[in-house]
Amino acid sequence: MDRRLATVRILAGMAALALLLAGGRFIEGHAILKESSPAANSSITGPDLAVTLKYNVRVDSARSKIQLACPDQSVIELPIDKQESPDTLSSKATGLKPGAYKIEWQVLAPDGHITRGVVPFSVKAS
Repeated sequence: MDRRLATVRILAGMAALALLLAGGRFIEGHAILKESSPAANSSITGPDLAVTLKYNVRVDSARSKIQLACPDQSVIELPIDKQESPDTLSSKATGLKPGAYKIEWQVLAPDGHITRGVVPFSVKAS
């Protein structure tokens, strides 16, 4: 009986370890924004802005989006440029006036999950 109990405990421990390892790999698949241009809470001089968003994993540009939330509460869909790197999205915004803006992004990661985020920044008068 003791031998059978020891076998069950070993198998249960191996199953728990497998779940932990699989769970860690699953979490790594989520897209996390590593760096952005403009940087969060930065102040830039307009009127034109190159947007670059770099993630910890590759992202699917065809199923991702970048929007610009403007000071007047309007939202502009920014076209995503051809991906130069699988972990980076880029776009351009033009004609920005002074005020507080937000880049709102949504990406699809290899684990199949959609991640969203916001990068607030401001445009100062030139």
